[in-house]
Amino acid sequence: MKKFEHLAYKKIEGKSPTVVFLSGFKSDMEGTKALFLESLCKEIGHAYIRFDYSGHGKSGGEFKDGTIGQWRDDALKVIDELTEGPIVLIGSSMGGWIMLLAALARPERIKALVGIAAAPDFTEELIWEKFSPQEQQQILHEGQVLIPNCYEDQQPYPITKNLIEEGRKYLLLHNPINITCPVRLIHGMKDEDVPYQVSLRIEEQLESEDVIVRLVKTGDHRMSAPENLELLREQILAIIGE
Repeated sequence: MKKFEHLAYKKIEGKSPTVVFLSGFKSDMEGTKALFLESLCKEIGHAYIRFDYSGHGKSGGEFKDGTIGQWRDDALKVIDELTEGPIVLIGSSMGGWIMLLAALARPERIKALVGIAAAPDFTEELIWEKFSPQEQQQILHEGQVLIPNCYEDQQPYPITKNLIEEGRKYLLLHNPINITCPVRLIHGMKDEDVPYQVSLRIEEQLESEDVIVRLVKTGDHRMSAPENLELLREQILAIIGE
């Protein structure tokens, strides 16, 4: 593990295009998919980077201070300073939102995108709009609401007013998305965190004519079961031409 400014990352040297993994909300670069992709890229000889956003994993900063814009900027720093030539972005959950924002900011660098349960606009549609009126008032007056950690036996984590309000600058699903590269979207139909219909909405808004959505009837949000990882492998090999 290395650090670039305050960002922790792991880079594997190899041929082009470089594969960059963008993890999810409150996740990190040590997850099953991140490590699986590293193993795959080593096998096929492609360069690969996984990293932690600010306030995540081994990177500096506090999670409660993070925003969608900051995490997008973290991804752009990694792309600009640690990669050369074409890249393939793979975004999981929130990472799928960051993937789309990064592709909009650096269209000339992007060879293709692969979203896994991609979750653009989740701060608005899946958090704010799901809050009760009492929770909405709490976040407006106190600045944050604590929500349970669904996946690990850890303390609840904060959803801040700044996260919600700043996230509104980056909403994508209600307008055309000016991305024209090939896009592959994989989504489990048993996803209880991000409805699979979100991937269908992304497909509808993308201007690219090369978009394929793969719905997995038994897949959950994590999409980390062996058969899910095999599907991910197939998609990546096809899209980078291996």
